[in-house]
Amino acid sequence: MFRFGPKTLPLALFCLTAGPAAAQDLVPVSFGTNWVAQAEHGGFYQSVADGTYAECGLDVTIVPGGPQVNNRALLLAGRIDYHMGGDLLQSFNAVHEGVPIVSVAAMFQKHPQVILAHPEAAETFEDLKDLTLLIGDNGYQSYYQWMINAYGFTPEQRQPYTFNPAPFLADAKMGMQGYLSSEPYLVEKEGGFTPKVFLIADAGFSTYATLIETMADTIETRPEQVACFVDGSIKGWYAYLNGDNSSANEMILAANPEMTRDKLDFAVDRLKAEGIVISGDAETQGIGIITDATVEDFYDKMVEAGVIEAGLDWKAAYTTEFVGKGVSLDAAEGQ
Repeated sequence: MFRFGPKTLPLALFCLTAGPAAAQDLVPVSFGTNWVAQAEHGGFYQSVADGTYAECGLDVTIVPGGPQVNNRALLLAGRIDYHMGGDLLQSFNAVHEGVPIVSVAAMFQKHPQVILAHPEAAETFEDLKDLTLLIGDNGYQSYYQWMINAYGFTPEQRQPYTFNPAPFLADAKMGMQGYLSSEPYLVEKEGGFTPKVFLIADAGFSTYATLIETMADTIETRPEQVACFVDGSIKGWYAYLNGDNSSANEMILAANPEMTRDKLDFAVDRLKAEGIVISGDAETQGIGIITDATVEDFYDKMVEAGVIEAGLDWKAAYTTEFVGKGVSLDAAEGQ
């Protein structure tokens, strides 16, 4: 779900704003997601729908991503203010290329990337080494290189994944990449069985995901706005996962005609059950937390796996200035 399309805009861009509640003195801000509207964006839609962003002075427009939209390019061009990044590999790559994009919050403490297997084919992550694995090119160049280095998977057992689950459904000796809240649902509906689901984060792929990115200049010149957007997003995620998320889901359904309520319910359940948003440091320091230790750990793993070069100024990829302040943490602990 962190795929990017060509650097072009669609003819009709469906944008969602705070609507009539937005007062004239609110500051207009645009936030580009990296894929079409879905539950994985729910906290952001929640803060638009319930007026949380507006409470601190922002009139937020969500600009959905998709196969023909590259919102990260729009961030670089100054056409949007904030962007939903995929994971730390993109942050490291920005530093490598000298691009002044900075991650200011990590809404997902765990990456939702998974490997699926037939229920009789694998009991543990290690068992996946006995299967042929359908892995896309992006995955092969990133997390699969880590799987090779850390667990002994081989290039030979990988076959390219074309986002068609049919070969996996037909062959119990195959495994398949997926997204926690998408492919497992698809397999249950189309294959008629519940697959084994292995979250690569639980196996040690320790990157953050769903990062809020902005330009370094925005942090320097508009720090209060950045703080407002980050705090609002944190509040939105607590409310989306634990409160009444019906208004946010209505916005998601309106923005993405292919989305359904049962898919949204399945995704929210998985996000909560697997601790994607709230786990680890987020349990005590709040949603969105970024720590030097976690980033360094992931950077070292990627260097060892040959994915990232050694000697990179990895600390330039992010800031901890806007997170770890306990926003909404007391309310969350009481739930």
